[in-house]
Amino acid sequence: MKQQFKRVTAMGLGLVLSGGLVAGCEPASDGGAQAPATQSAPDAHAAATPEQGAAAPSPGLTGEGEGGVVVEDAATDPVVYGAALAVAEAHVIAARDAHAVGEIDAAGEMFAHPASEVLFDMEDIFQQLGVEPFEGQFLDASAAVFNDASHDEIVARTDAIIATLRQAMTQAPDDGASQARIAAGIAADQIDRAVDMYRIAQDNPAYGPYLDGYGFYHAGKTAFEDHEAMIDAELPEGAARIRDALSLLSQAYPSAAPQDSYPMNRAELNTASTQASLAVMR
Repeated sequence: MKQQFKRVTAMGLGLVLSGGLVAGCEPASDGGAQAPATQSAPDAHAAATPEQGAAAPSPGLTGEGEGGVVVEDAATDPVVYGAALAVAEAHVIAARDAHAVGEIDAAGEMFAHPASEVLFDMEDIFQQLGVEPFEGQFLDASAAVFNDASHDEIVARTDAIIATLRQAMTQAPDDGASQARIAAGIAADQIDRAVDMYRIAQDNPAYGPYLDGYGFYHAGKTAFEDHEAMIDAELPEGAARIRDALSLLSQAYPSAAPQDSYPMNRAELNTASTQASLAVMR
């Protein structure tokens, strides 16, 4: 976990003020392959103009590939490892809830995407840590969506995938960090990703970035709430800042349905994300 602190320090304040560098996916409008959000909104990530209060970079972000996880760090850093799993969880949450509101193509694509990006990149790490391959669950869920599965079946498949991700987290690398710090770091990471996606949606209104961000928000919320008591006890300021950020994100992401507008103040979101990230590092 020490690596994330070094990374932020090395990047410097200028990059902290330029925002997180997570890449996202956008469900194709014709049901085809997803394209990275950076392709449709090239100014939304590393090329973004620095703005006041922009979010600090999350642990392990590189800005390359879905989720932006530094895979080599995931072998030794439980926050980076957990963030990769949380990115996968964010997609299945988004898929399940998109399916519930009738966005079938988006749901099918969201289920499939982690298998081709995050899990593929993590394959060697999982093997090193003794985690059995599980990308088939994502692909099967995607196929079920396109084969007109009922929503109850989609919920059941989502629950099974999340249980698998929880089991994989029990095999995370141990760098001596407490469970509270790991959970808080993962929550802050997902918050930063959600803020990034909202900014992209504002600059390039489309459903894909919004749905990505919706999933990241809910994955971060779950990571925090599942360990809230211990985070409160060990990192009270971090807990408070995470709550503040999640409160704003609950307004930014009111549902999984496509939105007509993105009215949240981006500087306020960015500041809340920055404060959460910095607070869990102290």
